[in-house]
Amino acid sequence: MIAWFARNPVAANLLMVVILVAGFFTISKRVPIETFPTTELQFINVVVPFRGATPEEVEQTISTRVEEAIYDLDGIKQLTSTSSENVSRVTIEVEEDYDVKELLDEIKSRVGALNTLPLEAERPIIQQVERRRETISVVVSGNLPEKELRQYSEIIQEELSSIPGLTQIETSGARAFEIAIEVNQSLLKEYGLTLQDIANAINSRSLDLSAGQVKSERGEILLRLKAQSYTQEQFEQVPILTREDGTILMLKDLAVIKDGFEEESLNTRFDGKPSIELEIYRTGDQSAIEVAQRVKDYVAAKKSDLPAGVDLSIWRDRSKSVNARLNTLISSAVQGGLLVILLLALFLRPSIAMWVSLGIPIAFAGGMALMPEMGVTVNLISLFAFILVLGIVVDDAIVTGENIYNHLNRGASPLDAAINGTKEVAVPVTFGVITTMAAFVPLSFIGGGWGTFYSSIPLIVIPVLIFSLVESKLILPAHIGHMKKLNAKNDNKLVQYQQKFAKGFEDVVMRFYKPALKFALAHWQLTLAIFLAFALFIWAAVSSGLTRFIFFPRIQSEIARATLVMPEGTPFELTDSYVERMTEAALELKDKYREEDGSSIVEHIFSVSGYGGGGGAVSSSNGLVMFEITAPEERESDITSAELVNEWRKLIGPLPGVESLTFRAEIGRNRDPIDVQLRGSNIQRLSGAAMEVKEMLGDISGVFDISDSFSKGKQEIQFKLKPQAETLGLTLSDLARQVRSSYFGVEVQRIQRGREDVRVMLRLAKEERSTLDGLNSLLIQTPSGAKVPLEQLAELSYGNSPSSITRINRQRTLNITADVQKETADIEAIKRRIHQETTEILERYPGVTYSLEGEAREQEESTSRLTTSLMFVLFAIYILLAIPFKSYVQPFIVMSVIPFGACMAIVGHWIMGMSLSVMSLMGMLALTGVVVNDSLVLVDYINQQRRKHGESLLDAVLHAGVRRLRPVMLTSLTTFAGLMPLIFEKSTQAQFLIPMGVSLGFGILFSTLITLVLVPLLYYKSAQVKHYFKKKVTV
Repeated sequence: MIAWFARNPVAANLLMVVILVAGFFTISKRVPIETFPTTELQFINVVVPFRGATPEEVEQTISTRVEEAIYDLDGIKQLTSTSSENVSRVTIEVEEDYDVKELLDEIKSRVGALNTLPLEAERPIIQQVERRRETISVVVSGNLPEKELRQYSEIIQEELSSIPGLTQIETSGARAFEIAIEVNQSLLKEYGLTLQDIANAINSRSLDLSAGQVKSERGEILLRLKAQSYTQEQFEQVPILTREDGTILMLKDLAVIKDGFEEESLNTRFDGKPSIELEIYRTGDQSAIEVAQRVKDYVAAKKSDLPAGVDLSIWRDRSKSVNARLNTLISSAVQGGLLVILLLALFLRPSIAMWVSLGIPIAFAGGMALMPEMGVTVNLISLFAFILVLGIVVDDAIVTGENIYNHLNRGASPLDAAINGTKEVAVPVTFGVITTMAAFVPLSFIGGGWGTFYSSIPLIVIPVLIFSLVESKLILPAHIGHMKKLNAKNDNKLVQYQQKFAKGFEDVVMRFYKPALKFALAHWQLTLAIFLAFALFIWAAVSSGLTRFIFFPRIQSEIARATLVMPEGTPFELTDSYVERMTEAALELKDKYREEDGSSIVEHIFSVSGYGGGGGAVSSSNGLVMFEITAPEERESDITSAELVNEWRKLIGPLPGVESLTFRAEIGRNRDPIDVQLRGSNIQRLSGAAMEVKEMLGDISGVFDISDSFSKGKQEIQFKLKPQAETLGLTLSDLARQVRSSYFGVEVQRIQRGREDVRVMLRLAKEERSTLDGLNSLLIQTPSGAKVPLEQLAELSYGNSPSSITRINRQRTLNITADVQKETADIEAIKRRIHQETTEILERYPGVTYSLEGEAREQEESTSRLTTSLMFVLFAIYILLAIPFKSYVQPFIVMSVIPFGACMAIVGHWIMGMSLSVMSLMGMLALTGVVVNDSLVLVDYINQQRRKHGESLLDAVLHAGVRRLRPVMLTSLTTFAGLMPLIFEKSTQAQFLIPMGVSLGFGILFSTLITLVLVPLLYYKSAQVKHYFKKKVTV
């Protein structure tokens, strides 16, 4: 096939055109653009709203029952339940290799069959957790009443939804609509009514009901009763009862009706003004850049139509970072590509260098063509994969082209040189590409947070390498085979310069490298000792801690946030005042860090008092402040996000009574660096142990932002029935229902009003629910119809209810989390101290156990997967080398470069002043398959010289070293050149990718010496040993 394509350039060119067209059409039309790859999450949520219930009530009546119903299902890795006020959330972590959809169906069946959940609880919501693909936010702000601001936000949301491509828009930072019907207890008594009587009356008179149809000669006519109330005025006119004098008692005569919002307090501000946020999400194959651009075009046009005092702003535009990151990586790819072409032109004939370089776009186009079938989008990781393979992709073409170049130098015709030169290295080149692919395959299966993140790299690298192999075997020979024959008197200046460089390079090889290799072979003990000493030195530097190892490095973000947690029950006014203080500190930073043009590196400031966390629920004791930071490459100041946040922390100062105040300004942090999880059934022992663990962490240098998941919660009043109540036939259930109806309220109806689902709540007047006297005098109806004050029926006592209760695998847990100064602290030493001192602490708390979760757990899992992957890769490489060599020993010679390659990768980190990280290890894993390629071709060449040409062992080794030095150096230099622009990139967008590039780039570059000296030496000595034993056996 090689010869057929070489003799038929039309077929080769058509194949090339088809690949190029398919690739560039696919990338421009069929592949969406996003920041990071969207991965399917292995989690299922079971959410059961239970409005008005305490965390303990939620735990006992919902969470534990759901857990018991599903805990024994196959495929569950971990079962976590969180029981909070008003809601139960059970999260199921699914085993990685288990079908999430199948488990979801089984859970729906089990939970749907539960008949023991409280009647007041809503229907369980069971769904797989999906990764939200936020693209951009629009903030409506202004000094307006809440209802008016909400109306403007709804208009803008409607208009945004009408724009093609904007299909998922959600409101954030706004309270839910509610129609509250508040009744005075004295009026209930006067008219002999209960709240339930009023609820029944509303439901019977405010409704929209189908009543069948009339079948007439003209056709069918539907019958419908339309009396549903939707507004405050309509509900006021709902009749409740007819008096004895025939007059009708309307709802407005009994109650105050408020058409407004839920009672919970919430204050959202944007740049100091009340605001509502509209979050726009990308769906399906939509491009983040296109979606964001449509939103920005709308905002620019809409601003002029808004009345004075109403502002419309862009907030958290993720497409900006997408553009910046894509431009950064594309720039690195272009620069790397130019460096590769320059190196090829120096070492090879310019025309050959041009055809070898053409393999890059052909291979890339082939990879692009398969992206939709592989489920890969254009994102930061897929672009990084293209850069990663940029220098590697031409390795096979370099070896092939260089071999053809040698045939041409020996006087062969271009066509014969192309055919014979390609065939001569076809086997080692093919197996070299396969070993590279084998090294990348495990990245798809590492799993875990970062592992899943990088799993798309092999889906780019492997197709690109396959098309590169096709190009080097079928297309490249056809192009080179029809070049003009080499002319020693070529007038082209570029050709003349290249010929001079090639001649000079050959002189250097013969004058310096060949004698050095001879010396190494003659003094093999000294040479081996030097290599082994170097490896041992690197190993000692790593194991002793001289080389810092930060498993998850900290990458600065362009968003800074501070999260405030106050004790449950804290007055909203106090929480709001602290949030205001945090905002003022951010404004001080904004004024301090202004650029020459007057702009500040601190951009919009967004705050929420009453922030409920990721679940979105309102909590009067929590707050959040965020601000945007100008990207490092776009600002003059060299302050980092972490330094800015530390300064912000100091400006805020101490806040009395705060449970926790945590700061974040980094990318990719999903788990805490320190997370000590305590487990046990006794909440008092758990909280006692947690206090001691927190004190212990506070004594460790470099540990800060210490908090725990336990909160005493709000103070609560507990009821116990008096004997009189039981005599009157009243049960605790009756009492609880009536108190709940009076204070929390009865959901009378739920109506659809525009986009909103509005609850109609009936409860006592607010002033009667605000004092203990009002509670004591609350009238409770007995089974006989008598109404008795609560204080005569029940004893009241005081206690505390936890704000939330977490259970993992059906056992109560409490987590103590903290941050670490990764730049200076020894994280591994800190973990060892935590293990030691926590064990001692728990000896005083029987029944309490612990484990390190968060980043520690992910590190342990990732390390285990990386170790398994390394074993797989080494075994696969051995097999792939043994087959073409037809030897059990020679694969070990080639693989000897692998540990030294890892050592060289570590040296690369030293040069760059970087710590080792999980990304560094992934780069070393990929390095194992790439670094053996040159050694593979070198050993194959030695074998050919001995078997086909009958050269002596020493001559074959020396000849192979001299002959293969140019392609070995060229493949190493092009690989490093392709990665070099990324390795030295300073932008935020590239920082977390650089360690992998450093491992691969420096590992291959410095391994050139290993390939050119150690591999020939090991081959030489192994052959001598083999000859010695063979001779001895013969004798």
